[in-house]
Amino acid sequence: MTDTLADEYPEAAPYIQQAVEEHGEEWVLEHYYEQLYPLGRVMRIPEKDELPFFDPDEHDTMTEAERVEMYQAWAAYRENLRTGTKPDE
Repeated sequence: MTDTLADEYPEAAPYIQQAVEEHGEEWVLEHYYEQLYPLGRVMRIPEKDELPFFDPDEHDTMTEAERVEMYQAWAAYRENLRTGTKPDE
C-alpha cells in the first residue's frame, strides 16, 4: 500500500492491505464493490480507481448509478430472505 493511500485513508488502508495479502490485487479489484466499498458507511474509503494497483486500461469501475442499483438489488434480496417472499408477491 502506498504511503499516500495510507495517509489519505488511514482507517481503510489496513483493510485494503489485508485483503491484498490474503487474496491478491486482482481479487481486490474484482470484488471491491462487494467486499470493501461498503466499509464507506463507517469510514472514508477510496474509490476503486484511487487504488495504487488500479490500471484504467485493464480494470473498470462502476458509476454511482450502477452502485446504487446493485445495492438496491441486494437490499431487496435481503428483504425477500427476511420475509420469506419472492419478488412481486
